[in-house]
Amino acid sequence: MQPPRERIVVKARAGWMGMGRGAESTALGFFQILRVFLCIFPTATSQCKILKCNSEFWTATSGAHYLGSEDTPEFCTALRAYAHCTRRTARTCRGDLAYHSAVHGIEDLMSQHNCSKDGPTTQPRLRTLPPVDPQERSDSPEICHYEKSFHKHSAPPNYTHCGLFGDPHLRTFTDRFQTCKVQGAWPLIDNNYLNVQVTNTPVLPGSAATATSKLTIIFKSFQECVEQKVYQAEMDELPAAFADGSKNGGDKHGANSLKITEKVSGQHVEIQAKYIGTTIVVRQVGRYLTFAVRMPEEVVNAVEDRDGQGLYLCLRGCPLSQQIDFRAFHAAESRGPHRPGPSLPASAPPAAFTYEMATAKCREKLPVEDLYFQSCVFDLLTTGDVNFTLAAYYAFEDVKSLHSDKDRLHLYERTRDLAGGATCSGPSWAPLLALGALAGSWASVGL
Repeated sequence: MQPPRERIVVKARAGWMGMGRGAESTALGFFQILRVFLCIFPTATSQCKILKCNSEFWTATSGAHYLGSEDTPEFCTALRAYAHCTRRTARTCRGDLAYHSAVHGIEDLMSQHNCSKDGPTTQPRLRTLPPVDPQERSDSPEICHYEKSFHKHSAPPNYTHCGLFGDPHLRTFTDRFQTCKVQGAWPLIDNNYLNVQVTNTPVLPGSAATATSKLTIIFKSFQECVEQKVYQAEMDELPAAFADGSKNGGDKHGANSLKITEKVSGQHVEIQAKYIGTTIVVRQVGRYLTFAVRMPEEVVNAVEDRDGQGLYLCLRGCPLSQQIDFRAFHAAESRGPHRPGPSLPASAPPAAFTYEMATAKCREKLPVEDLYFQSCVFDLLTTGDVNFTLAAYYAFEDVKSLHSDKDRLHLYERTRDLAGGATCSGPSWAPLLALGALAGSWASVGL
C-alpha cells in the first residue's frame, strides 16, 4: 500500500489527466489541487523552493478572471513564469513529490491552453475585482479595529515593543536588553491572538554565536475579522504573502484588518494586524532575519494559562542559562583580539575584527554608544560578518518607528549596580519545563 503522501500525489496526477479540455474546468481543477498542496505541505526544506513557486502562481492568478478565452494570453504568461520558477529549483527538488506534481500539472495546462513555451514570463498585472459598495465595506466591523473595540470607553492603549536581531540580541516588552544563545526553536510570543516562533542556528562551526534562520507567525482566527493565517520566512526566502498565497485575513468581513505589505523585495516586510493593534516588521539582513513588533500591553498579557503566564522570550526574556554576560564580554575585550573570554566563541572567525576596527565600523551606523552599538561590536568580534552592523542599525530604526516612548529608544548598560549579569537579569525560569506543553500546540499546526 502506498504511503499517504504518495497516494495524494497519485490522485493529483490522476486529476490532471482527467480534467476536461475546457478552460474553466482545467483552471478550477488546478486551483483546487494547488490548494491541496499548500495545505498538505505547509513547510518546505530550505533547499527546495517549490512552495514559493506555488504561492507566486496562486497570488498572480487568484482574484483575476482567467477562465475566458480573452484571458488565455495572460494565463499562459503566468504558466510560463511558474514553469521558469520550477526549473530554477529543479536541482534541489528532485525527490520532492509536490515539485513533480506541479511540473506535470504545468505541462498539462500549457498543452490544454495551447500555450507556447517561448514568450514573456513577467507576471501579468492583476485585474481587480469590481469595486465594493463603499457603504457596505468602507469600514470593517468595529470589533476589527482595536482602538475602537478594546478601548471604546477608556484611555488610549499603552503600546510596547519587542525586537530580536543579530547574535541574537533581544529587547523585551519591558525594555530589558539581553544577548542570548537560544539555539534551536524558541517561542518569541505566545498569547490568545498569535504565536511567533524563531529558530536560531550557529553562525560559524564550533562557535556559540547563533542567529535567526527561520521565523513562523500564526495569527489565530478571530471572530468576523480574520481566519487563521500562517506566515513563514527563512534564510533567502522572505515572502510577501502568507503560506496560502494570500495577503490579508481571508474571506471574513473584516479580512483587511490583517494585511502584508512588501516594503523592499526580499528584504523588508510589514504585517499590520489592526484588529489587535499590532504591527510586525520582518527583515532579512545578510543571511539572517530580524523581528520587531509593536503591540498593546493588553494583547501582550492576554494569556489563558495564568500560572505559567508569558513563557515566551519577548515577555519573560531568555532563561538565565541562555544569557551572555556583557560585562564578561567587556573584560574579554581588554585581553585583546582573538583571546577567548567567557562570552566569546572558542574559535575566532576567519576574517575577525579587532576591537578598534569593530567600534569604528559600528560607529559609522550607530553614533550613540548604547546597547545597540555594543551589540554591533559584539557581533563583529564573534562572527566577523559585517552584515551584523546593518542588523543592529535596522533594529534601532525599527525601535524608532515602533516604540511609543521616544525617551527610551536608547538603552545603556548599568554595570555598577548589577549583581548577576547584564541589564537582562530576569525572573526565575523554573517553569521553563512548561514550554514542553507549547510544542504540542506548534505540532498541531504542522511546525
